Amino acid sequence: MEEKPFSVIVNGAVPGEPVKTDKNSRRGNWGNQIEFILTSVGYAVGLGNVWRFPYLCYRNGGGAFMFPYFIMLVFCGIPLFFLELSFGQFASQGCLGVWRISPMFKGVGYGMMVVSTYIGIYYNVVICIAFYYFFSSMTNLLPWTYCNNPWNTPTCNGVVTPRGINNTLANVTRSLVTGAAEVAVEVVNKTKRTSPSEEYWKHYVLQISDDIGNFGEVRLPILGCLAVSWVVVFLCLIRGVKSSGKVVYFTATFPYVVLTILFIRGITLEGAVTGIKYYLTPQWHKILDAKVWGDAASQIFYSLGCAWGGLITMASYNKFHNNCYRDSIIISITNCATSVYAGFVIFSILGFMAHHLNVDVSEVADHGPGLAFVAYPEALTLLPISPLWSLLFFFMLILLGLGTQFCLLETLVTAIVDEIGTDWIVRNKTVVTGGVAIVGFLLGVPLTTQAGIYWLLLMDNYAASFSLVIISCIMCICIMYVYGHKKYFKDVEMMLGFPPPIFFRVCWRFVSPIIISFILIFTVIQYKPITYNDYVYPGWSLAIGFLMAMSSVICIPIYALYKIAKSEGTTFLERLKNSCKPDVKWGPALSEHRIGLYATPGSEGEVEVRPLKEELREKEKEDEKRDEISLTIQGSNGSTEHNTTPSA
Repeated sequence: MEEKPFSVIVNGAVPGEPVKTDKNSRRGNWGNQIEFILTSVGYAVGLGNVWRFPYLCYRNGGGAFMFPYFIMLVFCGIPLFFLELSFGQFASQGCLGVWRISPMFKGVGYGMMVVSTYIGIYYNVVICIAFYYFFSSMTNLLPWTYCNNPWNTPTCNGVVTPRGINNTLANVTRSLVTGAAEVAVEVVNKTKRTSPSEEYWKHYVLQISDDIGNFGEVRLPILGCLAVSWVVVFLCLIRGVKSSGKVVYFTATFPYVVLTILFIRGITLEGAVTGIKYYLTPQWHKILDAKVWGDAASQIFYSLGCAWGGLITMASYNKFHNNCYRDSIIISITNCATSVYAGFVIFSILGFMAHHLNVDVSEVADHGPGLAFVAYPEALTLLPISPLWSLLFFFMLILLGLGTQFCLLETLVTAIVDEIGTDWIVRNKTVVTGGVAIVGFLLGVPLTTQAGIYWLLLMDNYAASFSLVIISCIMCICIMYVYGHKKYFKDVEMMLGFPPPIFFRVCWRFVSPIIISFILIFTVIQYKPITYNDYVYPGWSLAIGFLMAMSSVICIPIYALYKIAKSEGTTFLERLKNSCKPDVKWGPALSEHRIGLYATPGSEGEVEVRPLKEELREKEKEDEKRDEISLTIQGSNGSTEHNTTPSA
């Protein structure tokens, strides 16, 4: 029978490799491969899949947007995902330790840590608001259903009344003739209204101030929910991947149960088909618009979590011979399929709401916090047993957020533990996890003030925007051109038992860096100062946003100059060359995997890196020869002699 071109992976490991030699007892591994896949899915599938992708899709040509979206997935998303997974898995190190590959570029790892810190701070605030809404939904009547609450204004106009007008207008129109009533309804429908859900969000939950510099007071209910959120994250990570790997069986799968329940409920509603058509109807002329391609590339890049450091960290806990090539394809496709599926869920409900209000779907469609905490909750008030659907929706948001937050926190903790590396800190990783959680909570307190939403959106727009693109581009250049693509391809072959497919080799070297550069150019060209509804951010706050964005990028040149100055050599070029060379510790973490180029001095490792199966066969042949010699040559005391000279 003809041999297949590469090994078949069983349970994530290459056949012939004893399982015990793949275990990193000091650092730890995933309990099994399902835990890693579920954790990575939970990390990649986040709030953006629900509140950003559907909006981008309908804004950029509906079904036509799917074409550039999947093109970018194939040529940029999956290759970058595979690159980061293989990078972390090969070295079994977090986002700092992996840069032994070229120490001068360790600043890229520090940049990833800075980005993960920013995202971790505001992401947990979003989760805590979802907690707040979840607790508020535990009632017979959702508090944002009507306009008769103390926080409502005279302009409030609820939807749970005849044809979307409030009771006062309804009483007036009843006294008018039919024709006049129809005119009044039409005028009200065309008038921009303030919904009870919007007023609940602004005037009750946030009690939003009038300016980003006016912090006001801390919203104690939100602060309490933030504490709950951080405690949940800490408890799930208390034993690192050993505990989080068990939690993700629920947090990564149950959102799909909720999405399916909401989808089934949504498509049975009147007007749902209109919403879905609005979401999917192709506008093919928009394919020629560069902005559509830019949005598709950006969404793929940010949605998969590239350059955050989380992918490298999660992969570092894999067994050395795990098939991360297969994993990268599974996780990337699952992430994008979830985005598309969530669009059906969102727009079926929004279509129903638009039908109820007799307005266009575009008037109720929104994205970001506006969709999650205003538009969708308002639509839920129209459903029978609305508190039940509200509980399910916000529970889904909580789980989606926690899946990402687990990896963000683990990224920081792993980087700290790997960098210090002492036995004490490895044994007391829980203490580090608790310390990082406490610091994250304290840094999130300003976001629970009355100006908190302004700062949250500022961080969301600037802290993890073009800086991620720059970090990812430099990572590709370092691995492919500074370290060398041929050496890296051999590293992957040694790890997986087969070389990376030629498609990925071409993408890593040429296609993906070009697309990343395109995303960066697109981001700069399309830049617009951030606004929140009608509020325009002042110049000083935008300057802070740019400083946050640059704080992660600036780590790269600063550390590079530091490393060059500390490297050996008499001239600048000599120091530059030495700082780019791989560290002596670069390579597989366990000694049994350090073969070929990575063999320790005095070992029998060959210089040439060969496929794992070939090395195993040659090792078996050598053992057989030694056994034959030991049977024929015996020492005087009966012991086996391995010396084949006549004097033996």
